[in-house]
Amino acid sequence: MITGSNFINGEWVPAASGRTFTRRNPADPNDVIGTFPDSGPDDVRSAVDMLEKAAPEWAVTSPEKRAGILEKAAAVLESRSAQLISELVREEGKTTAEATMEVTRTPMNLRYYAAEATRCAGSTLPAAGETLLYTLREPIGVVGAITPWNFPLNIPSRKLGPALAVGNPVLFKPSEITPLMGQRLVEALLDGGLPPNVLALVQGGGEAGAAVAADDRVAAVTFTGSTKVGRQIHAQIGPHRRVQLEMGGKNPVVVAPDADPERAAALIIKGAFGLSGQACTGTSRVIVTPDNHDAVVEAVVARAEALRVGPGDRQDVDMGALASEQQFRKFTEYVQRGVDSGATLRCGGTVVAVGDRPGGYFVRPAVFTDAEPGMPIVDEEVFGPLLSVQRARSLDHAIDLANATEFGLSAAIVTGDLATAQMFARRSKTGLVKINQPTTGMAMNAPFGGYKASSTATFKEQAGASMIEFYLNEKTVYLNPAY
Repeated sequence: MITGSNFINGEWVPAASGRTFTRRNPADPNDVIGTFPDSGPDDVRSAVDMLEKAAPEWAVTSPEKRAGILEKAAAVLESRSAQLISELVREEGKTTAEATMEVTRTPMNLRYYAAEATRCAGSTLPAAGETLLYTLREPIGVVGAITPWNFPLNIPSRKLGPALAVGNPVLFKPSEITPLMGQRLVEALLDGGLPPNVLALVQGGGEAGAAVAADDRVAAVTFTGSTKVGRQIHAQIGPHRRVQLEMGGKNPVVVAPDADPERAAALIIKGAFGLSGQACTGTSRVIVTPDNHDAVVEAVVARAEALRVGPGDRQDVDMGALASEQQFRKFTEYVQRGVDSGATLRCGGTVVAVGDRPGGYFVRPAVFTDAEPGMPIVDEEVFGPLLSVQRARSLDHAIDLANATEFGLSAAIVTGDLATAQMFARRSKTGLVKINQPTTGMAMNAPFGGYKASSTATFKEQAGASMIEFYLNEKTVYLNPAY
């Protein structure tokens, strides 16, 4: 069993209050992974005190040195990949294949952001007379990074990487569901040569996260998680600080009349039930016209029923455990709400008993048909392996139904017609559009973010011009050589 710690003032320390919480393996709740600090405002305050003092020196550290540290940290992560894959499966419940993908991609992220360290140039502008008019781009200051549990290495690397690359100290608050992965990422950065006073790790739940957002000395907060919590953070920030929020989704796949049902079903299943449905870009709605509705439903149901559910450390498993008891209860409640609201449960929605993993959070993926707007399973984010199929009158109606949600993260269409694909891309009210691809799976060098309640939509995450701008202030300088 692991005894986790906060990392503050260059030391591994418990919470100031002495409080702890326990993290268990979701595939086997009798398996205790470890105890971790249950931090509060005092811990956050101490962390910001340190980071604020370190900010000036880190800001003037050469870009090449910052880049080199991230490169070395990436190599450290790669050298520990086998351990990280095993621990990630055990802590979060995902399959070995899913964990391998994440552990492999995280060092790539750090290398991508390392290169950004040397590309943060200002610009010169035309000016009258002898004036030299130019801009400087400077680190914004202490960055608070609050991250979710479903990609506990990949998503933090997309926040810590760029923040550190351009010279900001970082206060990192990982999810209390995956505290070990948060600690492992910090260990790798420190072992890569990161100065110990420019990164703080504060473990814990909502109290710790609220304290990060509430501290006025935290110049920018980057958050990925639920829309409810994101709105709370946004309310705390105020107009003088910067915030980046990536929140919920209710992501649709529109199946056009010309689509092949089997090919459509393959894309739908991958997007809906990969990571046990616990991805913000996961497919949760399928919208089909009468032309091929029944054939698509039959193909989706057949593939859903064929998925093998069990512990993620077994090679023959397609879908692992849900990440926590809370996720497990939420899923079963939404299945019942779907039935109660009049939708037809075509398959799944049941608890799976695994003999040697008593009490594990295993469920069969659920597929509902006859789903209508207004039903909880259509309107609300379940964040689990639950798929709602809606019948549209026409392709136009299907696109209208796809947009009829408060969310706007990812949307996909299955079609062989280029004009239909382009029309869908234009009309979709989402930040991400996938054509003949699952709603999940994004390129590391592409901008990531949503519309509406899925994002603040002011700064993109992951890549793109606005990604790095979030971590920098821009100053305009007027220089006249004569006085």
